[in-house]
Amino acid sequence: MAEPVIVWFRRDLRLSDNPALDRARRSRQPLIPVYIFAPDEETPWQPGGASRYWLHESLQVLEEGLQRLGSRLILRRGDSLAELEKLARETGAEALFWNRLYEPALRKRDRRIETAMKQRGIDVQTFPGHLINEPDTVATKQGSPFKVFTPYWKHCRQLQTTLETVGGIRTLPVAAQWPASDSMESLELVSRIKWYDGIDARWTPGFRGAESALQRFIKEAAAGYATQRDIPSRDGVSSLSPHLHFGEITPRRVIKAMADADRSRGLLSLSAPAEAFVRQLYWRDFAHYLLHHFPRTPTQPLYDKFRHFPWRKNKRLFTAWSRGQTGYPIVDAGMRELWQTGWMHNRVRMIAASFLIKDLMIHWREGAKWFWDTLVDADLANNTMGWQWVAGCGADAAPFFRIFNPVTQGERFDAGGDYVRRWVPELAQLDNRFIHKPWLASPVELEAAGIRPGRDYPDPVVDHAEARKRALAAYKRIQ
Repeated sequence: MAEPVIVWFRRDLRLSDNPALDRARRSRQPLIPVYIFAPDEETPWQPGGASRYWLHESLQVLEEGLQRLGSRLILRRGDSLAELEKLARETGAEALFWNRLYEPALRKRDRRIETAMKQRGIDVQTFPGHLINEPDTVATKQGSPFKVFTPYWKHCRQLQTTLETVGGIRTLPVAAQWPASDSMESLELVSRIKWYDGIDARWTPGFRGAESALQRFIKEAAAGYATQRDIPSRDGVSSLSPHLHFGEITPRRVIKAMADADRSRGLLSLSAPAEAFVRQLYWRDFAHYLLHHFPRTPTQPLYDKFRHFPWRKNKRLFTAWSRGQTGYPIVDAGMRELWQTGWMHNRVRMIAASFLIKDLMIHWREGAKWFWDTLVDADLANNTMGWQWVAGCGADAAPFFRIFNPVTQGERFDAGGDYVRRWVPELAQLDNRFIHKPWLASPVELEAAGIRPGRDYPDPVVDHAEARKRALAAYKRIQ
């Protein structure tokens, strides 16, 4: 009798282009697909509320997909090693396959599990399935890690003129007997209080939703990506980030689909619009690359001088920022979009982050924690790189003295005020001249728009010009 193979799903919640699943299928041994919910193993970065909601929905789609193939998804909650050992005993499995992850805590856990399972006589095989390039495979000519994206990108383009993907799964060897499974409800991923209506309306989690999002982007937005991606009121981006985070689709699959639609033979022959988008996928890889080589960066700045920056603690200002009540419309629109949909346009993420860090001088870690809890695409590598980039303390970061003016940023990227009007409806009737600076409108103009200053919409919590001077003076002190 053939002994089963355990396929351990993690952030690879898909059936196609899944190296571990494909290799297990080709072994022709019975498959035991399993997902183990073990949030404590990612301490202190346990999944936030938005991530848990997405995980719940994505696991359901994966379970349904496996059932269509005559298989099942075994769910367990608890310590990963303990549950895998139980499954091996219960099923007689002699092999364990998974796709690799790269966060420092998870790599350490996975090494421990691999050692323990091999000591039990279990054949452990792991595969690359989350990134375009694994972090250890890319280095400078001197053998050191890249710290600047452009040379990293140029190096990677030369590595891959084409990108291969693994085909979809049509059949699976099925186990004759199944181990016990916890219920989806027992994982307690979704609160009994239904707070996620806005997220539910905005997204379609799962590998089918990922493929639909990819095809929509290719057909409707990819050609204009380079010019439209910074305009938050337009549907000019792919919205693939949460699908990529949960591994419902791979970056290689995305690049291949883009190249096929672009009629390109590889990375060196992409059209300008396609290359602009593919470059962003390599930024994602670069984020994981940095986290791998500099594992302290989720909590500590890459450049030590920023350890001495005089951050301020101000609960009132942080609350105003997190609730979208700063009095700066483009910032507030972004924070409200985040709260209602679990997502924020990337351009607005930079504006909102700059405002917290430089106008309010609140530590970037506080912003990173808030995003971690509220984003459906919360990803430790991307979150860390993004916040350190804005703060000026990370690899290839924007200089600290590049302080976004929330008014001019709004006027440049939301010139007609459409984005602000959608997410800050109390300003909807305000004239375009003042949509990004309502405090400059006259009492007559405010009354005509139905706005009572300080009551319907808050006055600015800080004066940007003064805040800018304060931030620059603080930066000068650590030079």
